[in-house]
Amino acid sequence: MKYWQACKLSSRKFKRLTGVKRKTFQLMVRLVKKQQKLKKKPGRPNKLTIENQILLTLQYWREYRTYYHISQDCKIHESNVCRIVKKIENILIKSHKFNLPGHDVSYKNGAGFYEKILLPTSKLNGVEACPIFRR
Repeated sequence: MKYWQACKLSSRKFKRLTGVKRKTFQLMVRLVKKQQKLKKKPGRPNKLTIENQILLTLQYWREYRTYYHISQDCKIHESNVCRIVKKIENILIKSHKFNLPGHDVSYKNGAGFYEKILLPTSKLNGVEACPIFRR
């Protein structure tokens, strides 16, 4: 789905499609556009608009679609889909405005470095498991 098609949806359907509210989507667009302006060498313009790139990334996160299937919908190469998703992810992560509270814990170890502990939760046989992974 293209952004112009998603704009015609009601707020409720837009959130159902993307997983974020319109306000959040617009914030993402502003952040990515701001980052694009800071680029010294812009290179070849992308075939997709910023809005469509963010929509593509949200589809990847929300629907667990493969790069191949998204590339067929957007009529771009699979490797370009991968680059777009990674680029948008990096921009949004570096902005520090988007996170999943409660799933990511930082602490200072004895050497003075910060380490992250990911706390994924899942239910296994009705019991909630919470393994700890260190990166």
